[in-house]
Amino acid sequence: MLAQERHQIILELLNKNGVVRVQDLMATFNVSIETVRRDLDYLENQGFLRKVYGGAVTSGKLSEEPSYSVREIAHLEEKRQIGIKCAELIEDGETLIIDLGTTTLEVAKSLKRKKKLTIITNAVNIAQELVSVKDFRVFLAGGRLRSGDLSCSGFLTQDFLRQFNVDKAIIGVGGITLEDGVSDYHVEEAGARRIMIERSNKVIAVVDYSKFGVKALTKVCDLKDIDVLVTDWNTDENLLKKYRKYIKTIITCDKLE
Repeated sequence: MLAQERHQIILELLNKNGVVRVQDLMATFNVSIETVRRDLDYLENQGFLRKVYGGAVTSGKLSEEPSYSVREIAHLEEKRQIGIKCAELIEDGETLIIDLGTTTLEVAKSLKRKKKLTIITNAVNIAQELVSVKDFRVFLAGGRLRSGDLSCSGFLTQDFLRQFNVDKAIIGVGGITLEDGVSDYHVEEAGARRIMIERSNKVIAVVDYSKFGVKALTKVCDLKDIDVLVTDWNTDENLLKKYRKYIKTIITCDKLE
């Protein structure tokens, strides 16, 4: 296969999934790691992508997040398994803050077998998911409602969140790097996320593999502010060893066979 053909396929995969992995490309093209790296170097130099540890992501600007409709179907099986694993960390009777996001929504779906939870959230879809559970109490933050995500942010949301003390905060991640910690694409939502972290006894971050090595517009927190990180089987173990220097507990969920 010619290099140009590989480049086109790589770009098609990026357009579909938002991320490509070196190991997957080696298997797809039956080529060496050096060949894949040369392909990614070329495409990065042309401005088509940005290399990250173990692969590459789209070269969108730091302030440009993929639309919610794209994110909600991207890496869906990984997010579902992360949601199941994260729910195992929640005890009956606890009070939670649950952040907006496609992965945190999967966590919410997996909480329905728990008992007597109190949930505070700024995401309309998460509130809708949990309000029908008979012995749950659900508090929905007000504020400026953003379409797509159906999430509230701004000073009204932040004032609301400051009224609560919670056992655990479950937060989503726009991007995460060793150098800059957790980041997000939206300034106001990042502000709400910081308050969630401040008001909780334990912070759980749910992160699928595509978020590693990605730096978004606004810093949310340092890695040391995360108590538990839950990720999926696609995340490189050698990379996670580096994150374990800063994060107390990292849990990798298994792929269903």
